[in-house]
Amino acid sequence: MAKRAGVSIATASRAFGEPDRLANGTLERVLQAASDLGYSTPQAATATRTFGVVVPDVANPVYATLLKAIQGQAWHGHHRIVLFDADEDLRREREQIQQARKLDGMLLCSPRLPDADVLELVGSTPCVIVNRQIDGAPCVLMDTEHGPSQAVEHLAALGHRHVAYASGPRGSWADARRFDTISRACENHGIRLTRLSHHAASIQGGRAAAAPAVASGATAVVAYNDLVALGLEAGMLELGRRCPADVSIVGIDDIDLAGAVTPGLTTVRMPIGRSGELAVDLLLQAISGVAIGEVATLGSQLIVRASTAAPAV
Repeated sequence: MAKRAGVSIATASRAFGEPDRLANGTLERVLQAASDLGYSTPQAATATRTFGVVVPDVANPVYATLLKAIQGQAWHGHHRIVLFDADEDLRREREQIQQARKLDGMLLCSPRLPDADVLELVGSTPCVIVNRQIDGAPCVLMDTEHGPSQAVEHLAALGHRHVAYASGPRGSWADARRFDTISRACENHGIRLTRLSHHAASIQGGRAAAAPAVASGATAVVAYNDLVALGLEAGMLELGRRCPADVSIVGIDDIDLAGAVTPGLTTVRMPIGRSGELAVDLLLQAISGVAIGEVATLGSQLIVRASTAAPAV
């Protein structure tokens, strides 16, 4: 529909969730395209909707940023959200999805349950998955290819030949995809890769990974996320290793703290806020009965700061 109307996916979605934000000509083109393709028109979509948002850990700043974007986008259309914090607990996540499906729709952010379980629990309730791909469900993904590949290329250019990857939570879709990308990139650059065991996606998880990272002998570590990266730096300092003089560290996400610490954290910037906004747009479209594509992917980019340097001789 967006292609037929000559607009972006987000603009087409706003015709169904926030028509007052579009110019009359643009709105008319989208409505005409919807009519030509047999979709329902969005008059009913302007009604206030209530939808659930399920996140693995509300204390994680990534999900705080995501929630702020979701809330802001929902507010434009005077829609309401109900927050569910799974606290990295599969049983709780299951129960919360069951509760959320009683609402007009739901956004599932990085769900940890198996694909089949998620689809069964969601049933016929309009739903958009954020930061995980599940076949048969609309998904908004943050690219796990370009940015992580750039991170390995950056480390290779600095002269690193042994890199460790500090894994995130077991069952994390993003963790598996990030490791696969980093593994391929290391192979392409002739870099030895050591995968460290799974830890919590937190500063404490990073601290727990510090000793295994040092024991691996790697001169650089790519962490599952920025919190793990910051925990790694703190844990390694306690073990007498400084960043970046003794070991380079790369995070993923680019949370606000990444640019405020010393040394500034080299990281892969993920489009966290934009993914939340787009997910709301697509969910409102789905609630209105409009067919939407299964996967929308937003790009990632390496941000180089002071936590990476050439390996010590």
